[in-house]
Amino acid sequence: MLKEGGTYSAVIEGYASGGEGVARIEGMAVFVKGALRGERARVRVEHVGHSAAWARVETLLEPSPARIKPDCPYYGACGGCQFRHMAYPEELEAKRRRVEDALRRIGGADIPVSVIHGAENTLRYRNKVQFPVAEGAVGYYRERTHRVVDIGDCLLQPEADTLCRAAFKGWMERFRVPSYDEKTGRGLIRHLFLRTNSRGEVLCCVAVNGRSLPHGEELVESLRAAAPGLAGVVLSVNTRRTNVILGDEFRTLWGRDWLEETLCGHTFRLSTPSFFQVNRAQTEVLYRRALDFAALTGSETVVELYCGIGTISLALAPRAGRVIGVEAVPQAVDDARENARRNGLDHKVRFHCGDAGELAARLEREGVRPDVVVVDPPRKGLAPEVVETAARMGPDRVVYVSCDPATLARDIKRFSALGYALARAEAVDLFPRTAHVETVALLSHIQPDGAAGRAKACT
Repeated sequence: MLKEGGTYSAVIEGYASGGEGVARIEGMAVFVKGALRGERARVRVEHVGHSAAWARVETLLEPSPARIKPDCPYYGACGGCQFRHMAYPEELEAKRRRVEDALRRIGGADIPVSVIHGAENTLRYRNKVQFPVAEGAVGYYRERTHRVVDIGDCLLQPEADTLCRAAFKGWMERFRVPSYDEKTGRGLIRHLFLRTNSRGEVLCCVAVNGRSLPHGEELVESLRAAAPGLAGVVLSVNTRRTNVILGDEFRTLWGRDWLEETLCGHTFRLSTPSFFQVNRAQTEVLYRRALDFAALTGSETVVELYCGIGTISLALAPRAGRVIGVEAVPQAVDDARENARRNGLDHKVRFHCGDAGELAARLEREGVRPDVVVVDPPRKGLAPEVVETAARMGPDRVVYVSCDPATLARDIKRFSALGYALARAEAVDLFPRTAHVETVALLSHIQPDGAAGRAKACT
């Protein structure tokens, strides 16, 4: 029986979903922070659970050739990155195996994930950054805590964000603007939210526990001096005792409350609460794969659930007969409709605002029979009723875009029970140096003779 505080010899066999190395010691799975596949080490056990233990490297006996020196001084203190201690090819292989293992172990789908699309650029790729603010610190959370690490610069964020963060913190210190305290519910500043686009423009949003911002004009002046590309400053009112970052009310303090971005040949308007993938270059890779999996010929009806501001819907529209998008966030639906109009696709695309399950059921009752259903849900995946409704619609193909291999695999198993088999899956690295990975999967409707439908042609 493993003991907390004890040291043991270990051989690292693979990786856990959070990026830790995995070893087996005395028959128990042990997650070893910072260890690489193939390494031998003496590890110190820090916690023993019912079915697994957690440890850290005490002495590295045989290092992996993939081990590198972390290039960030905050690595280990900040919880944002998990893979800065390994070469990028090893990171990609860890992510590919994670997707493949989840599909097999949880989804019961024995299909190899032979492809992972790596990023050409692993630095400063994030177009959205959310800085928590607490006790004078403006930075990121320490891993598995809500303690904020004060971080002067991050290698994942654009340099414009670094300059805005410094100006914002200086403004707080100059005017003694209090930060929010999660424990007491008192204080004002909760988060600094920054969105950037490929033109170098910045949209700044300050989330506050109140309805106004003291010295707002001075903040605008500081931000404009720091970032010449500043497009607007927005106030988000969030007075709830919650860890949700943004409130439901927004007020523009200066400039405009949106940015414009180009993706897959289309132009999009992004407001503060709108969902948009954080890595533009890799998002284009992801959406191209989804488009290929959809195998459209120009006449199909497509239903997209969780469509956000319509990025995937508009990528599909030129090759489809019509596209129906469903999204729960009203501001995102407004943006989606405007995006369709500005790209000249409003005659082929319509968007509905509401719960994905309820609207999918309504479309089914109205007799909508899509050829293809596309889903791009949040990390929690699809509710069982959404899977059931999508299957009842009877599409030939379901294209599933996922940011969590485990919930993807769970939902694939649910689809399998309703007559849809996993035909293909590829991983796309949208989040280099972190443990997150995107997957695009194709599910084909199984015909009565046991063969897959028309999706067979694109496998």
